[in-house]
Amino acid sequence: MTFLYNDTIAAISTPYGTAGIGKIRVSGSGAIDLVAGIFKGVKDKDLREQKGYTAHYGHIIEPDTGKMADEVVCIVFREPHSFTGENMVEIDCHGGLLPLRRVLEIVLKKGARLAEPGEFSKRAFLNGRIDLAQAEGIMEVINARTNKGLDLALGHLEGRLSRKIAEIKDRVIGLYAHLEAAIDYAEDEIEEFDSAGLEESLKELKGELERLLATSEQGRIYREGLKTVIVGKPNVGKSSLMNALLEEQRAIVTDIPGTTRDIIEEYINIEGIPLRIIDTAGIRETEDLVERIGVEKTEQYLQEADLVLMMLDVDQGLREEDLRIYELVKEKPLIVLLNKIDLAPDRDYQELEESFPGHPLLRISIQEEEGLEELKKTIVEEVLGEEISTDDEILITRTRHKNALVRAVQAVGRIIAAHQEGLPYDLYSIDLRDCLDALGEISGETLTEDIIDRIFQDFCLGK
Repeated sequence: MTFLYNDTIAAISTPYGTAGIGKIRVSGSGAIDLVAGIFKGVKDKDLREQKGYTAHYGHIIEPDTGKMADEVVCIVFREPHSFTGENMVEIDCHGGLLPLRRVLEIVLKKGARLAEPGEFSKRAFLNGRIDLAQAEGIMEVINARTNKGLDLALGHLEGRLSRKIAEIKDRVIGLYAHLEAAIDYAEDEIEEFDSAGLEESLKELKGELERLLATSEQGRIYREGLKTVIVGKPNVGKSSLMNALLEEQRAIVTDIPGTTRDIIEEYINIEGIPLRIIDTAGIRETEDLVERIGVEKTEQYLQEADLVLMMLDVDQGLREEDLRIYELVKEKPLIVLLNKIDLAPDRDYQELEESFPGHPLLRISIQEEEGLEELKKTIVEEVLGEEISTDDEILITRTRHKNALVRAVQAVGRIIAAHQEGLPYDLYSIDLRDCLDALGEISGETLTEDIIDRIFQDFCLGK
């Protein structure tokens, strides 16, 4: 195996704070030799003589003073059988901030370089241990907010998306080879190659790419969360709804209009969908400077919302303020909530229902806990439509992958159009190559070094 780096890097790979164990990673051709120089094992074991996948108890020693820095366990990994594909040592220290820093400083003084964000994963990618889609899956696993999101991330890490892209690339390469043969040997009959068969193959390829691309919005929601804004005039129950969904008293609730002046955000899990729920200031005309700033923030969040929950107080009926709010949100994915139905049991709802055509309208009572389960069900239906089983489906979760698939679809579309116009086969090669390059970007085969660097900069330190 050829390694692209010779220097040794190190970083703390566990979160800062108090814990039982903290981990420092050291990777590079000289990693084992470096740690061996500061490690004193029981029975004077030398790490340089130990096999890979073995753990060794002992102490890290300050070279200048001979003083013990911490009691540790060193885990040895030998190339290429490690996460990075290089020699690696993981030093398990006590989890406090001071022992971790002390041991890391000793490692750096012995000649290691502090790793850049994501550099361990980058080395794994550059050394062929994983492709770029799998590397991005690592961060998705770390940042997953629901079990379904975690299942998707683990699928990417395990290579499910990579294998699918590889299968599609093989088909494109097959078409490319067949077309080249038809061009080079036009006077000969190419086995199983005909004009109608070519168009059918191209349409099947385009359809498969489009089906994969169609999952990108749902995939984004599972990865990033659904930005859900609760909106309405003051005192309609917005903060009470947030507390009810969170099942805790997160937002202050009073009978005084305008209590919520700033934006409150929390994540909740609704049937596997991470809901980034945002409680906003009630929208109304006000002379209060602080409340007015809160209203302006609400309007900004509405522009970015994936879903809006608009609340009305049925006891008050439909007011002009409600209609103004509806004008702001009616083009958004919207669920209208008629709250406080317990206060108006004989209410005629026909006028209210006719005022919000085309949007789901639910009758709820937060005080009596009525309608909340139906709300959760409606959110799932509005966001995902038919439920997707993340056990066997591949969802596109990253904008980078989506953009690459868009270009691949466009390239195949251009070939189909050229074929229908009767243009010669030799004009198809450029678009087939564009399709292959776009698909290669997902796995990292055709990306430039600066873009690869930029992707790994978003990773956490020590990973």
